[in-house]
Amino acid sequence: DSAEASPSVVFENIKRCSPDCLQMLLENISGLTEDTDFTVELIPEINVAVVTFIETIDTKEFVQKCSQDKRVQEFKMTARLLELTDTIKAENLPDSISADCLKVYFESARSGGGPVADVQLFPKDNSAIVTFCDHQGNT
Repeated sequence: DSAEASPSVVFENIKRCSPDCLQMLLENISGLTEDTDFTVELIPEINVAVVTFIETIDTKEFVQKCSQDKRVQEFKMTARLLELTDTIKAENLPDSISADCLKVYFESARSGGGPVADVQLFPKDNSAIVTFCDHQGNT
């Protein structure tokens, strides 16, 4: 079960915590260092940050620590595991990209990819929906 836990944690309601403050808070709770041990992707449009751990940790335990942390509570943030999925949306794609090229790109083991089951292109939006054969190929 723990082996199947997502390496990513979603922090919701981050608007009261600056990016620098969030970084320090995450380092304090995890004992790890940003860029070396984890990355943070801010999604201000929906008031969320996604923390992905490069270093293998028990993310369920980390979420539990966060829910008990005084500062996290003061900022009124919540933390939860990012759900595992077998589908991703690729955005800002070049006009000339083909489904075959995207399949090859996302199947690259070097990029953390895996076998691709399907690619749906949306040329008007310069985006695509990539469906993997299983959730382990979409890191």
